[in-house]
Amino acid sequence: MGWFNYYGLIVMAIIMIPNIIYAVKHKNDGAEYRNRAVETAEQIGRYGCFIFMIFNVPYTYFNFWIDHALTVYLSVNGALCLVYLLFWIVCRKQNGLLKALSLSILPTVIFLFDGILLLNVPLITLSLLFGIFHIFISCKNSCA
Repeated sequence: MGWFNYYGLIVMAIIMIPNIIYAVKHKNDGAEYRNRAVETAEQIGRYGCFIFMIFNVPYTYFNFWIDHALTVYLSVNGALCLVYLLFWIVCRKQNGLLKALSLSILPTVIFLFDGILLLNVPLITLSLLFGIFHIFISCKNSCA
């Protein structure tokens, strides 16, 4: 895989489509939990994951390290994206901890899995940062 990860771009598009649709339909929905430091850390993790899912910066990633890695990469990402979309469909009209956890843990797992499989150090680091704070904020908002 070169510097541009087409598969990562496709995964990002699949993850973002339901989020964009939700944002357009629920313009006035504001998050209940407010903490500037936590929100900033989450956003750094989020946008960093977006960037490193799509762009492989030289000397920060070491490419696939197992046999048939591309097949594993595509299969697992496909399955995780499918589960993510199914949770969006199932939970679209409800709020609660199930929705908060499923829609925050699944993208974290996708980012972390891709980082580990590509040995992409920034993606691993940023996915952990994103995951910790995104799951925390999602849980706080679902309990509010």
